[in-house]
Amino acid sequence: MAAPTARSGPVAAFVRFVICGGGVTLLASGLLLLIGHRVPFALANAVITVASTVLATELHGRFTFGSGRAGWSDHAASGLTVALSYGFTTGAMLAFDGIHPGGGALLRQGVYLGASGLAGIARFLLLRQLVFAAPGAPRVPERLRRGAATMGSAGRSAVPYPSGSRLLQGS
Repeated sequence: MAAPTARSGPVAAFVRFVICGGGVTLLASGLLLLIGHRVPFALANAVITVASTVLATELHGRFTFGSGRAGWSDHAASGLTVALSYGFTTGAMLAFDGIHPGGGALLRQGVYLGASGLAGIARFLLLRQLVFAAPGAPRVPERLRRGAATMGSAGRSAVPYPSGSRLLQGS
């Protein structure tokens, strides 16, 4: 595998991810403000969320990860990462409300932004490693595969696997 360049490295890709995703989020927010009062808010939010996810997936495929136009499976996987992010941020806010009922708006916003930031980082990693990985590139980095192969191997023997990784066999 070729060494990452400044253009293809993870830091540059993350900057592009933030710019593309942030730009689409700002656009979606503006559209929601424009039409949110003309139609039921839940409907407007759902339509804008789907449309902005499709747009962001296209931008991430083309510019963030340089893999070209996103296919249907890319859109479906990206949608799943959005759903997971939504579940994480919603869970964080519900947990916060349970632990600190009546928390101030500033503290609530901090929790939400923190959860959104963590969800965004996780989404970036999922998109980079699973959705938009270069063809032929391993979907999981070698160091993680090696770590997973040796994790929890006490009392077990490692059995060679044809691809060069190891498969753990119970004792």
